[in-house]
Amino acid sequence: MATILSAQCTDVRVNQVTRRLFECCTKAEDYAKIPLPELEAIVQSTGFFRAKAKNLKGCAEALLERHHGEVPQSMGELTALPGVGRKTANVVLGDAFGAPEGVVVDTHVQRLSMRLGFSKHRTPEKIELDLMRLVPKPQWAVLSHWLIWHGRRRCKALNPDCVNCELKALCPSVGENAVNIGRKAAAPKRPASTHKNSSRSISRSGA
Repeated sequence: MATILSAQCTDVRVNQVTRRLFECCTKAEDYAKIPLPELEAIVQSTGFFRAKAKNLKGCAEALLERHHGEVPQSMGELTALPGVGRKTANVVLGDAFGAPEGVVVDTHVQRLSMRLGFSKHRTPEKIELDLMRLVPKPQWAVLSHWLIWHGRRRCKALNPDCVNCELKALCPSVGENAVNIGRKAAAPKRPASTHKNSSRSISRSGA
């Protein structure tokens, strides 16, 4: 449930919200029974709260209907649950069950994969395939944690600490080149074009 909430939200915020959420809901039945407005109020600060609250309830209901309230342990069964995409499924399989079927690719992993020369691609799906080819399967789950930690602590997007970096002897992007790559990776994608008379906008969300 925490991973569903993490879409387009910081870990700090998710941890703040789940302190209260996990007091109210400790099993699938709790999420299925809690009134939707109450659940929305609890998760509101994570952003996209209506969709996330709906997904939390839908996921719990699916767990009860299909899996006796237990979390399944296969990629196909997990991604069939409301609000669960491949990234969330990878987190659950790798960290909860110790049986990774892929590599979690978040913004840190995406950015560092480019800087370290692990992948030339920009989409999570293609980056994941490159990382799976480079790294032995037993290390798939921990790889994302290594990259995320390094990205937060040392290799920041626009101000990487290349001088003190533990990987500078191996990194192909040390110095100014790392900054340029950081700007490129951090640059927002151009929004999808819409008809000039359309009053509806296209938004992106995912887990």
